[in-house]
Amino acid sequence: MRVAVAGASGNIGSLTVMALQRHGHEPVPISRSHGVDLLTGRGLDEALSGVDVVVDAISAPPADREATARYFATTTQNLLRAEQQAGVRHHVLLSIVEVHRIAGTAHYSGKREQERLVSTGPVPWTIVPATQFFDFGATVASWTERDGTAYLAPLLVQPIAPADVAEFLIAAAAGPPQGRHPDVAGPDRHDLVDMARRTHQALRRDMKIVPTWESILGPDMAGNVLLPGPDARIAPTTFDDWLAEQAADRVRPG
Repeated sequence: MRVAVAGASGNIGSLTVMALQRHGHEPVPISRSHGVDLLTGRGLDEALSGVDVVVDAISAPPADREATARYFATTTQNLLRAEQQAGVRHHVLLSIVEVHRIAGTAHYSGKREQERLVSTGPVPWTIVPATQFFDFGATVASWTERDGTAYLAPLLVQPIAPADVAEFLIAAAAGPPQGRHPDVAGPDRHDLVDMARRTHQALRRDMKIVPTWESILGPDMAGNVLLPGPDARIAPTTFDDWLAEQAADRVRPG
């Protein structure tokens, strides 16, 4: 199967490309570093020639809500147009669990617009909603860090390993379009502040993490709103497993 991966240079996209190769599929990486610009459409028609399925794992550069929504709208419209012209039979979109239930960040606004365009677009589709990734705590800490101190909301999450997300995307791509896929999540619930602390400890990074509801992720994400639904598909990798792998990678030569 020939599968194009939009956002192939990103975290999930690069893992998806590698996983497709392991499973015997032919990945077609789509990103600016591979000569394809989703904002302008440059190189997109050529990249999608002969492609069966597109997996969309793009992310947006940091911006406000309006700019982020514009970015996702433009890239998604360009992608869907080119897919329809190329005869692509299935568009698989990576999204976020409960993205329509909470305001969230600018990224959430963009993903809502992306879902709207895909679900009303011309290409048969599957939307795969995932919970936060295992590196999310450390990522948010990097957004809020000032002089060695980061500020995080103590959110309850059920995070998932990025590599497991890639496997779910490939499984969806190999099957027929199914509309909204069940939520995908990791096996355990965690506190975001604790996740950030433990990640920094595993990587031997010195950072003070301060719990606060005045962080960029606020009370609208409190309680159970970030947790997956009762029919969620549960990934096998635990946060402890992932932390051990990160720590091993840190000390591995080369």
